[in-house]
Amino acid sequence: MFDPSRSHLAGNGPTRRHFLLQSAAALSAPWLIGASRAFAQHPTPVRGLSDDELMETVQRQTFRYFWEFAHPACGLAREGSGHDPNIVTIGGAGFGLMAMLAAAERGWITREQLIARYTQCLEFLVKAERFHGVLPHWMHGETGKVWPFNPTDDGGDLVETSFLIQGLLAARQYFSNDTPEERAIRGRITQLWHEVEWDWHTQGGRKVLYWHWSPNHGWKKNHEIRGWNECLITYVLAAASPTHPVDPSVYHEGWATSDHMANGKEYFGIKLPLGGEMGGPLFFAHYSFLGLNPNGLRDRYANYWEQNVAHSRVNHAYCVANPNNHKGYADNCWGLTASVSVKGYTAHSPTNDRGVIAPTAAISSIPYTPKESLAAMRHFYEHHGDKLWRENGFLDSFSEQHNWVAETFLAIDQGPIVVMIENHRTGLLWNLFMRDTEVLEGLKRLEFAIG
Repeated sequence: MFDPSRSHLAGNGPTRRHFLLQSAAALSAPWLIGASRAFAQHPTPVRGLSDDELMETVQRQTFRYFWEFAHPACGLAREGSGHDPNIVTIGGAGFGLMAMLAAAERGWITREQLIARYTQCLEFLVKAERFHGVLPHWMHGETGKVWPFNPTDDGGDLVETSFLIQGLLAARQYFSNDTPEERAIRGRITQLWHEVEWDWHTQGGRKVLYWHWSPNHGWKKNHEIRGWNECLITYVLAAASPTHPVDPSVYHEGWATSDHMANGKEYFGIKLPLGGEMGGPLFFAHYSFLGLNPNGLRDRYANYWEQNVAHSRVNHAYCVANPNNHKGYADNCWGLTASVSVKGYTAHSPTNDRGVIAPTAAISSIPYTPKESLAAMRHFYEHHGDKLWRENGFLDSFSEQHNWVAETFLAIDQGPIVVMIENHRTGLLWNLFMRDTEVLEGLKRLEFAIG
């Protein structure tokens, strides 16, 4: 059983010992705690790693984004390396807070360091600008004031807030020791969670949740949250809230009634239960499921393990078929999702294929397609490492077709890499989140079966 009071993954089993001896100067735990910074800043891929060593390497280097590149004033994740350094991203911060739990379990940071960082982050968040308890998409990392995502998106973002709360509820389970520091962490998490007014985002009782509300523009954006996409976790938490819950009818009559909810078609011989044509970008299979365990999770609409496996397999099969003949696409070079593109940022998918591969897409699907994801991870690391492998893991995206590499990282793409590899290896974040009794009550209210 998982014991939060100790790092049971930090031991020196045969595989781990061999790896640390092989790459001690580069990859031993102290480089995150202060040593061997030269390697971290100028990493060189090492060929011939075992699968476990490769996963450890990729997780560990990617984690740096949330540890060393975090905003120094608040400790939360910056939006991306290509953005203003004061922009903090709320959803990406949630992903990063989950990544920190994996890092502590693996011994890359100490529990004391983890407690200090969480204390810093939570003290900032409880004082930050919120709107009916809902945090904005972006905020200023020093002041805690909203940083408008666009001119009319200058208030609460319910979906980004749900990504943060997902991470915090997993952490509330992790910090279970009866010490003043860990009690304070649990208390601040509970405060943030209980103060989110999920029901406010029904615009007075409508049968659907709305993404945004602004004190300056009200409901002007009027963006209904309907499926299928990355927002299942938003409805689960809205139903689970012990203070401001929504009625289950909001889920059934809002989320589940979209024209893009049910699919049922076959692509490349793979039946896809939900979503748009060929499934859409792969982050749909990642963001809600960093904590929400899809294994055995089902309701009247789908079996969510089957959904995510099918979505990932369709994405892989499409890249192998490569109908647009993009250079570089292959069995071990695949993955279409939202990322930086050759021009701007877009949600790449089989129906929006611009010849751009994002490492996070294939790697973060590793619980669903372990063989194909590991092959892609190794390909990105060994064959494209000179272009892609940097101080914070893999750069966001690349295109052999256009001879182009995105010289940036993004929090929302780095986070799922660390978390989903960990879920594949140990189930850590799934186990933590699914232990929360309030989450389980919300799933019960929505008539989910679990496991």
